[in-house]
Amino acid sequence: MSQAFDPTTPGIRRRTNGITLHGIEAGPEGGPLVILLHGFPEYWWGWRYQIGPLADAGFRVVAPDQRGYNLSAKPEGRRAYDLDTLAADIVGLADALGRRTFSLVGHDWGGLAAWWTASRHPGRVERLVVLNAPHPQVAGAYMRSHPSQMLRSLYVGFFQLPFVPETMLSANGHRSLKDALRRTSRPGTFSDEDIAAYEKTWSQPGALTAMLNWYRALPFKPDMKDATVRPPTLVIWGSQDRFLEKGLAEASLALCEKGSIRWIENATHWVQHEEPETVSTALVAFLKA
Repeated sequence: MSQAFDPTTPGIRRRTNGITLHGIEAGPEGGPLVILLHGFPEYWWGWRYQIGPLADAGFRVVAPDQRGYNLSAKPEGRRAYDLDTLAADIVGLADALGRRTFSLVGHDWGGLAAWWTASRHPGRVERLVVLNAPHPQVAGAYMRSHPSQMLRSLYVGFFQLPFVPETMLSANGHRSLKDALRRTSRPGTFSDEDIAAYEKTWSQPGALTAMLNWYRALPFKPDMKDATVRPPTLVIWGSQDRFLEKGLAEASLALCEKGSIRWIENATHWVQHEEPETVSTALVAFLKA
């Protein structure tokens, strides 16, 4: 297994889109920029197995805590977390680094933000990799025509309720969030030490509400007349995902001008944790192509 970054690794703060994002930066400063976007309920450390291999391959790697998470800013109100705003954070981060173009890698909610950024700002994204996350433009239609996916996604509606999700997710030492990681991943994927590191971030003041506001902003999804994904795209998908059906990957790929899927049959939603070397090798090969 690849050597992982320690969760206490000192981070760097960057101003973007009117807020400050905390994150980890690694690799040669002049290397091609790759931005890694984590999902719910993680933070930059969700990429602990990929940062090193990408940096060793010559990339300038930036893995931010996205808005609302860990040590990054936590704006109030659900409208502060709509998809256009999330994309503006990413583009603004590249601007803060003095870069016009960059490659994007996203998992889960980070994948949705990456898809949206590539569609909305095609001239900025050189290459796109998405792990177990659908393009936001196809997710709703797919669920409406696939009741099985609708059932899998019931939690999304629950997370949009006011107050109640925070109470449930924080109860009994964040037991629900811990179970969500452990029960939907391969046994042994998340150690007690891993869970403790995540719990520290969930306990940051205002973090749970800010994290949930990503879901609460979904009813305000901005209009996108043309969702075509023009940068070369690789979808990496753990086939044993309990949250998302494989059809979502295929529907998302249909939006791509040049895309391919890499199925990892024995992996779950947490593919980059369970198959770190496979994922890292695929990332380096695709991003260097």
